[in-house]
Amino acid sequence: MPKTRTADATSPARSPRRRRVVVTLATLGGVALTGALTVPAAHAQLTPKHRPDAVQQSVDRLVSVDKFPGVMASVRQADGRVRNYTAGVADLKTRAKMPVDGRVRIASNTKMFTATVVLQLVGEGKVKLDEPVETYLPGVVRGDGIDGRKITVRHLLQQTSGLEDYDDGMIGDDFVGALKRYYEPYDLLDIAFAIKPKSQPGEKFLYSNTNYVLAGLVAQKASGRPIGELITKRIIEPLGLRHTYWPAEGDMTIRGTHPRGYVPPMNGSPAIDITETDTSGGWAAGALTGTPSDLNRFLAALLGGKLLKPAQLKEMKKTVDAPGFDTVGGSRYGLGIATFKLSCGGVAWTHGGTAPGYITAAGVTAAGKAATVATNSLYPSEESPKHVEQSLDTALCR
Repeated sequence: MPKTRTADATSPARSPRRRRVVVTLATLGGVALTGALTVPAAHAQLTPKHRPDAVQQSVDRLVSVDKFPGVMASVRQADGRVRNYTAGVADLKTRAKMPVDGRVRIASNTKMFTATVVLQLVGEGKVKLDEPVETYLPGVVRGDGIDGRKITVRHLLQQTSGLEDYDDGMIGDDFVGALKRYYEPYDLLDIAFAIKPKSQPGEKFLYSNTNYVLAGLVAQKASGRPIGELITKRIIEPLGLRHTYWPAEGDMTIRGTHPRGYVPPMNGSPAIDITETDTSGGWAAGALTGTPSDLNRFLAALLGGKLLKPAQLKEMKKTVDAPGFDTVGGSRYGLGIATFKLSCGGVAWTHGGTAPGYITAAGVTAAGKAATVATNSLYPSEESPKHVEQSLDTALCR
């Protein structure tokens, strides 16, 4: 687990659930809040007669033990029945309660949407999975040890291209400033292509946001439309995801009901409010905003065969070893989705995302039960990632 308290501008891990960019007190100066992060669990005073169920207890523990300011969870049964949970607070200043099914930045869960669009284009004959990226983006993928003629579309979606993650070079001395900066997709590629790969295409799994920026560009070139529009018209609108959206260019806010997002206290300093940030640094790898229940609806539809033809869904579920993707180990990564071992047996299909101030862990079982757990802070401790995953496991298994 992470050895420092850190934040990630776009993704859940290099090791996707654990990917971070170190935040120092110097870079966070001037934006600290005065409130402490510790808040009471939502149901601490309930009598034994009204003792909360296992899912409620798990989100309560994330607040009372891990010290997340607030947590939301949503569980969708295979028959469509939904139950939502909350614990803690949405705002450390006002102490307002965590909203039910509020909006958060879902970060690298966006990759599932991008992969779905690319695979839809594959089904339409506009993209070929095993075609070099060079075919769609001639001359773009070049650098020391980097050649788009050797990297396929499958390599991008499967995280086996060998390309390094651009977010390592995004955050300099001014962490907060970097989160408010606007990036064009090619700005992100310039950062990534300055780093020499340590592995060859197809050699091994290496989680990198760079892959999904390129996947978004491939989708745009093949379709002639922007990736945000493709995701909206092909997924969000058909599924009725009323609270999920691709942010407008320059929009650093979160629309509608949402909790504030925080960097947890470090070395005695107070929590940092980083709710207003620019998601262009995530783009096709991590720009979307949504709610836990919308994410569950998407997962159920995706794995239920409502978004992809059988041949493309089969390709999406072809996996490779993905060391370090989650804390339980043994995960395998497909084309934008991964496996997650369940304590009750079998696996769920999952991804997960870490944006500035927000964490989302989501999954869907083979039986069609979906669950999402969302927090409004980055990980407060080294044990927190494991506990968030345990909460997701509880929501899927109980």
